[in-house]
Amino acid sequence: MAVLKSLTFTTIPNPGGDPVLDRRTKLIARLEEQKLILKDPNYTRIVRNWVKKDGERVMVEKQQRVPLWWRQHPNGSYALFVRSGLKPIEFEKGKAAISVPSLDKLPSVIDTLITAVRNGELDEQLVQGSKVGMVKKTKAA
Repeated sequence: MAVLKSLTFTTIPNPGGDPVLDRRTKLIARLEEQKLILKDPNYTRIVRNWVKKDGERVMVEKQQRVPLWWRQHPNGSYALFVRSGLKPIEFEKGKAAISVPSLDKLPSVIDTLITAVRNGELDEQLVQGSKVGMVKKTKAA
């Protein structure tokens, strides 16, 4: 028993993840994909699914097109927006894009956004973006 007394015991944490950290991780992965598109315009995401084929489960890999999160203004500058769910998130009231002077400055702006997401600066906007897709269920009488 002397050996066990040298240990510190604690409770087992719940297996459920933290939704805020999950949103941050997902957004960071999507921003990293935008940087990959800048390097290779033909970049596609690979999605793996299990499918039943001839009575057996088989893993199938499928290529998925990654949409661009920026658009070019008529004056030559670019507007970078960040999607959470189906809609772009608003950084300020009525402003959902970041102005970028040129395409070669886009990776540094994306890196700045990744840092902001890691620091939790966009948590409030991510929560608002996740609520957009929710549909309230009503009970039938």
